[in-house]
Amino acid sequence: MTTLLFSHPACLDHDTGYGHPESAARLSALLERLEAPEFAALERRNAPAAQQMQLTRVHDASYVLRVLSAIPKSGEASIAPDVAVTPGSGEAALRAAGSVCAAVDAIKAGETHNAFCAVRPPGHHAGPNSTMGFCIFNNVAVGVEHARQVHGFKRVAVIDFDVHHGNGTQAIFRNDPEVCFASIHQSMIFPRSGDSTEVGVGNLRNVPLIRGTSAAAFRDAFAREVMPHLRAFDPDFLFISAGFDAHVRDPLGDLKLMTADFAWLTEQLKDFAEACCGGRLVSVLEGGYNPGAVADAGAAHLRVLMTEPLRSRRGNAETGAEAAQPFSIP
Repeated sequence: MTTLLFSHPACLDHDTGYGHPESAARLSALLERLEAPEFAALERRNAPAAQQMQLTRVHDASYVLRVLSAIPKSGEASIAPDVAVTPGSGEAALRAAGSVCAAVDAIKAGETHNAFCAVRPPGHHAGPNSTMGFCIFNNVAVGVEHARQVHGFKRVAVIDFDVHHGNGTQAIFRNDPEVCFASIHQSMIFPRSGDSTEVGVGNLRNVPLIRGTSAAAFRDAFAREVMPHLRAFDPDFLFISAGFDAHVRDPLGDLKLMTADFAWLTEQLKDFAEACCGGRLVSVLEGGYNPGAVADAGAAHLRVLMTEPLRSRRGNAETGAEAAQPFSIP
């Protein structure tokens, strides 16, 4: 089975304005990189628009209506101090959230083991009734609830390695013992949450790192703090909030990850999903504000997702076989 790639041209029509870090260029750079011959095996699908019931499983209905009603017919409007919207923003946000539900559906149907949603706007700062941090709807949370309420998955985990804490995702699930949320992020930057003392009902694990943390120290913290928490939780479906702004070239973060470190992170999580979740994994683009770094790290992420399952690689080694590498907007 190939990895599925969900995206949509509408995600490029969310115009955040000149000089804004969350620009269409970051997604364009990644999608252009994924046109390389090495990614020919990716099956590409258009992301559908999220339906109202999918959004209101995690967001207040009044919030959804207020956001979509605020989308201007022309020009620009603001729905939060750091969230500007233009005429294309509503469809972009619906497609971003809908992509994750479609990815879950495809995995449940046996069409793939894993999928990557190359979409924007990002989502992990959006809470039940609030938007911030360039986010409108919480795409990952919408997918989590779709997996649970439509397909009956009981224990779901979200791993967030964006340089910024996924405060919106945490707010949505902090009192839900059947959802594990683990975030490894830089401390003392936006949104200034994610302290290690924030544990919810035992389902949260926050790993804040100081400015300038090296790649080696990041890997060590991830292996010591995140992976044991994930193993102990023993989920049957894994989601990744894949922010690439911990990259050393990112302008909004101060961690020191290189492209190879994102491949390593993906290997840890993919191998875990294969061992624990039957390979069921959906990864969703979050932050990352240097377009070239997003393209490099995102391509590394996809290369790993596209490798055949660990159990197959082991089998090949033993046998000597060669391994293969909507609703209407008001």
